[in-house]
Amino acid sequence: MEITIDKNSGYCFGVEFAIQMAEDEMQEGALYCLGDIVHNSMEVKRLNAKGLKIIDREELKDIKNAKVLIRAHGEPPETYQLALENNIELVDASCPVVLKLQNRVKLAYDRMCDVDGQIVIYGKNGHAEVIGLTGQTNNEAIIIMEDSDLDKIDFNRPVTLYSQTTKSTAGFYRIRAMIEERIKAVKGEFNEVDFSANDSICRQVSNREPQLEKFSQEQDVIIFVSGKKSSNGKALYSVCLKQNPRSYFVENEEEVDKSWFRDTDKVGICGATSTPMWLMEQVRNHIEKTFEKIPVA
Repeated sequence: MEITIDKNSGYCFGVEFAIQMAEDEMQEGALYCLGDIVHNSMEVKRLNAKGLKIIDREELKDIKNAKVLIRAHGEPPETYQLALENNIELVDASCPVVLKLQNRVKLAYDRMCDVDGQIVIYGKNGHAEVIGLTGQTNNEAIIIMEDSDLDKIDFNRPVTLYSQTTKSTAGFYRIRAMIEERIKAVKGEFNEVDFSANDSICRQVSNREPQLEKFSQEQDVIIFVSGKKSSNGKALYSVCLKQNPRSYFVENEEEVDKSWFRDTDKVGICGATSTPMWLMEQVRNHIEKTFEKIPVA
């Protein structure tokens, strides 16, 4: 059996930066983190054992005179205001790509207010990054995930569209085309509504789709390692499954099933932007150990 870990899988820059900041800060003392630092329960458990305490927004209100990490997903303005009021030192590990997008959304929102327009965000409602983005619009942004969500938009008024940075590129352009069709149906082809579509998907994330397509085609079996909460993980796994029907989603090595393999298979291990390399290596070692004990036919 040949087992290969996809060299392009593993943490994106933003997640790697946030985890490194957390580990550096914990060397100096206690550290809280607002939400799971990464959508991977195994990594959260590892950092928790080192002293990282995960809190939610309600718990943050009761914390004073402490140090709190803002993860790569970013935060809305009210988090920074609360930190000032409670004498909280923020360790801001917001991804630079997310921070730039927050600024773009804020500027677009100010412009839309002047023309009675709408900010629309293609993303998952309740996702940490989306909460931070809608915070730039006084929580007035319209969140679009399913086709039915398009009914929330008033197609007689100006629309500016952005995307959560980790969404599918194909999904974004599909939504853009649907909005254009709705506007045309309402206003007619020559009576255009002000519509601006901004592809704000992180290319470090979106470029993994073609890379994973190729990797999945080259293997007999794909083991995709990701936290079950990861939106990016679900999207990238679907890319693998489309190219290779023998693709399996696992959170850790304990979920690997021996019946998925033949002893002559080429096995590929890959993961989400929130999947640590050490976890993929752990899965590889588990498979190697399992098949050491099975005689070759």
